[in-house]
Amino acid sequence: MRRTSLIAVLALLTALFVGASGRPPSSHWVATWTAMPQLTEPSNLPPAPYTGTDRVLDNASLRQTAHVTAGGPRIRLRFSNAFGGAPLPLSAVTVARPVAGAAGVSSVVPGSVLPVTFHGKAATVVPVGAQVVSDPLPFPVRPFENITVTTYLARGQASLAITSHPGSRTTSYLGPGDQVAAADLTGATPVDHWYFLSGVEVLSPVSAVAIIGDSLSDGRGSTTNGNDRWPDVLAARVPTAVLNQAAGGNRVLQDGLGPNVLARLDRDLLAQSGVSRAIVFEGVNDIGTATPADAADVAGQLIDAYDQILVRAHAAGIDVYGATLTPFGGNTAYDAPEREAARQRVNAWIREPGHFDAVLDFDRVARDPALPARLLPAYDVGDHLHLNPAGYRAVGSSVPAHLFRTG
Repeated sequence: MRRTSLIAVLALLTALFVGASGRPPSSHWVATWTAMPQLTEPSNLPPAPYTGTDRVLDNASLRQTAHVTAGGPRIRLRFSNAFGGAPLPLSAVTVARPVAGAAGVSSVVPGSVLPVTFHGKAATVVPVGAQVVSDPLPFPVRPFENITVTTYLARGQASLAITSHPGSRTTSYLGPGDQVAAADLTGATPVDHWYFLSGVEVLSPVSAVAIIGDSLSDGRGSTTNGNDRWPDVLAARVPTAVLNQAAGGNRVLQDGLGPNVLARLDRDLLAQSGVSRAIVFEGVNDIGTATPADAADVAGQLIDAYDQILVRAHAAGIDVYGATLTPFGGNTAYDAPEREAARQRVNAWIREPGHFDAVLDFDRVARDPALPARLLPAYDVGDHLHLNPAGYRAVGSSVPAHLFRTG
């Protein structure tokens, strides 16, 4: 066989072997952005006229921003109906580039809109309690790029029990009718929540770290549309995708805002594509909502729960880094000597060698050296529990980058 013919045959075989899957052999699907699904509280349902007596988003479009942390040549989307009271019918979905690459804007770059399909179809129905993953899309993304996802529901979802992530710290937009291909939404209503969209995946050779947390990771006190939560700061420093699987008010042991960590671990950690590491930074709400008399018992239960997380994650080949609980001294609801003693006991266990695969001492970073039971004033958003952007920057910058190196 002539050399030119051999080259042509090899090229064809390469195209069949590699191109059929749409990715080079070293790449795999990895989550690059997530929003922890929650049951939507009545106060966080879409505003009028988008919530009716028995359904939401009837003949309406929803435009949302996702801030990806790892790049790649193709993406696919995840939509969740984990807490829906009825099937979720998605009539049409598109992905696009937001104007100026900004988060929380209603306009997209003309010509950048790409239809999303599900098994080759424009529409799909997400069963109650389920999720769907879209077909792969030839939509290249860069690390830290904002993308716009627009969803149209022709008849809405026939329930007032719907799935969302209220603490988005990112502005979404609602508009009447089918506007998935519109450069800008007509009659747009802004809402600072995410609905239905629970993940973006990308073809990439990198892995992901999932952050299991509460409002301190969800970003209460951060800048709306600023992407300056501490997980965002971490993402800019490490060669992995970073998944924020946190929700304000969440607890490790008991349901609150979202299911407890032990109940949601399979969905929010173990079932996420490409995760090789996890960071657990949660427990302050368990201690803070315990009665002073029960605080010591709760500390012991938290330690047992951390051990369960380690057992289950390690069985899946996931390393787990434990973050110490930051101070809440001076907070009106949480401050009590018994609760502070519980926090100190839990932190001592987290720091003890042989438990977590690595320790992230956020308590040391955020506390006031003169008053260790309190946050450093320069990092305190004002409620003596949550951090401001400077505090989140300090915490995110304190994580050793070498923990995320590969090879």
